[in-house]
Amino acid sequence: MYDVIVIGGGPSGLMAAAAAGAEGAGVLLIEKGNKLGKKLAISGGGRCNVTNNLEYEEIIRHIPGNGRFLYSPFSVFDNKDIIRFFEGLGVPLKEEDHGRMFPVSDQAMDVVQALTGELSRLGVKVRFGARVEKLLMDDEQILGVRLENGEEVRSKAVIIATGGKAVPQTGSTGDGYPWAERAGHTVTELYPTEVPLLSNEPFIRSRNLQGLALRNTAVTVLNKKGKALVTHRMDMLFTHFGLSGPAILRCSQFVVKEMKKNGGKPVTMRIDSLPDENAEETFQELVRSSKEEPKKAAKNLWKGLVPERWLLFLMERAEIDPAAPAGQVAHEKLRNLSKLLHSFEMSVNGTQPIEKAFVTGGGVSVKEIGPKTMASKKKTGLYFCGEVLDIHGYTGGYNITSALVTGRIAGMSAGKMATGREE
Repeated sequence: MYDVIVIGGGPSGLMAAAAAGAEGAGVLLIEKGNKLGKKLAISGGGRCNVTNNLEYEEIIRHIPGNGRFLYSPFSVFDNKDIIRFFEGLGVPLKEEDHGRMFPVSDQAMDVVQALTGELSRLGVKVRFGARVEKLLMDDEQILGVRLENGEEVRSKAVIIATGGKAVPQTGSTGDGYPWAERAGHTVTELYPTEVPLLSNEPFIRSRNLQGLALRNTAVTVLNKKGKALVTHRMDMLFTHFGLSGPAILRCSQFVVKEMKKNGGKPVTMRIDSLPDENAEETFQELVRSSKEEPKKAAKNLWKGLVPERWLLFLMERAEIDPAAPAGQVAHEKLRNLSKLLHSFEMSVNGTQPIEKAFVTGGGVSVKEIGPKTMASKKKTGLYFCGEVLDIHGYTGGYNITSALVTGRIAGMSAGKMATGREE
């Protein structure tokens, strides 16, 4: 008999087990794989983007999937507490662009080892290679878990920290959703977010632009009436199947939601490759430079504006001969080129599958979870944390912040409840 069973050894499960152990609870962590912290170890390109140092409001703005639910949890344990927690375990952190926090050592394994070291210090038992088949419960409360080998392990509380369905090679294969439903919870529709987009445009199919990166570009998702749903200004990449790169990943969930609304029809994306000026300013610049160096070949005169492959592609669309002397290019064509540089439109018709996504959208409905405790409103003794919940953010330390914060609170609450010290 344990006080608390935690299912899943990812970021939120490790934090939950440590928090429950710190409350003096007897904790069992069950991990179906043979390693703890697999997702942590590969996050941030193997450097582990532990959290983000921005202010509350900003962090919640970067969690478009139910980020507002986190206001209450943040009042108990927040991103600044995450930083103090890891530094207290001997992992100094440093801040990089956009507030992203990494270990000074640039080694994700330092973060994993700090957490696993904390678990052993607190006497948390870990079982590897054990798969949970179902939760044991009666009408009122959770009684423990049954493993696939038929063994039953009893406990006063169970924390589900099984993750979503994205990055399945780390073990997140959606195990927690059916258990949540059996306990009376609603699981909202799952969909990929932070995922590359697919396109059937002829220039994508012919791989014309494959491998071309556009830096610091403003990418906008339009709805069927042509209204902008969201704009993200970051780098993007053309691929053999469509579009990828940070700006595209951030736009992807808006594409998914728009396709749900419009009955699965393609969605228009607009690319502004010179977002620091407007089309009129670019047009005037093209005219001015063509007057200053009228004999220079058009492509040589303007190749500094954007990457050359992109310029040649857009010149072809504007019907400008790249070898023609710049002074001979009609103003009408220059106007077209400047329009394309600022608002090139193309259609996308879906995303790569959820298994290829970085983050799962949808999950256990947060309406059925107590935000100050992460406790189920349906079953006493049941708690949820991390990506199994219907909370999702952009990449950049936001999802891991949500996982660590909800994990900490689930562990604290379950630990207090199980040891009879509930507030």
